[in-house]
Amino acid sequence: MPRAENGHEEDAFATARPSKRRQTIGQVLPCKECGAVLWEQDDVRGEVHCASCGLIAEENIIDYSAEWTNHGDGVDRSRVGAPMTMSLSDKGLNTTIDRRDIRGARGRRLGIAGSGQRDWNRRAVIDERTKTRRSGQRSLVKALQFIRDRGGLPPSLVEEAASLYRKAAKKGIVTGRSIAGVSAACTYLSAREAGLPRPIEEIAESFQVNEKELKRTIRLVARELGTHRINGPDEYLEVFASRLGLPAKIHGEAVELWENLSQVDDWQGKKPAGIAGMLLYVASREGGHPRTQSEVCKVAGVSEVTLRGLLRTLEDVQFVLSRMKN
Repeated sequence: MPRAENGHEEDAFATARPSKRRQTIGQVLPCKECGAVLWEQDDVRGEVHCASCGLIAEENIIDYSAEWTNHGDGVDRSRVGAPMTMSLSDKGLNTTIDRRDIRGARGRRLGIAGSGQRDWNRRAVIDERTKTRRSGQRSLVKALQFIRDRGGLPPSLVEEAASLYRKAAKKGIVTGRSIAGVSAACTYLSAREAGLPRPIEEIAESFQVNEKELKRTIRLVARELGTHRINGPDEYLEVFASRLGLPAKIHGEAVELWENLSQVDDWQGKKPAGIAGMLLYVASREGGHPRTQSEVCKVAGVSEVTLRGLLRTLEDVQFVLSRMKN
């Protein structure tokens, strides 16, 4: 292509080639082919070429900018590994070699077999010991393992429970108490704060701790960390309805029933989970999907005596509400 005698042809050519490429500052000499000084850098191809004649002046350029892959939640999209996590004692900042990568066929592909695997296993044990030399660190590892394995929480709530446990440990709440008990309390409180309450009986059974002791620990952690959130019966309805195998219609009727009954103070001091069980028991009977008292009590974590007492309270409340309407 002949060299332009003035800048008009170059400008026209440049505007005729719309591109997102940026002009490079690495090339300042005229093009050897056409004499133009109109260099562009193609980041995708990793080359610098003349925008006038297409001559490639540089190629295989290293791109020092950030990668587009982002494993965290930050604005920077550079790839710097997995995000930090509160559910690991080291917050995920240490490097750990997965033993599955050195066993069996994977290990053989890497040339690790027999004595080599034993050496790697020994190194892994030593590495774990060096990370948990202090008793506090070992306790933290054990507690977070409890929360991950026994909590039955979604990943986001596992992070919340782990963060809550770290705060409790920092305040000295863990000292003199069982690790399982404090872990269970943090699991219960994080679920409650998220509006997904779990029955205390269920948490106690999962963590294998005493129910009364767990209640005391929950009150202590809630008081010290300021997590005083009171759950209403309506927050248990969806979970209990699912466990009882009730259709959405019955759940809706139970919610509507509670909206009418919650106007009075007769429910003060009553267990929210028990009230939720009573509401579903009544709604299931009236809606044509009856459940036995035994089934409801098992899900709600209350005795049949408690359920019958709540049913009597329901009759009294309905009588009061009927008189208020009249």
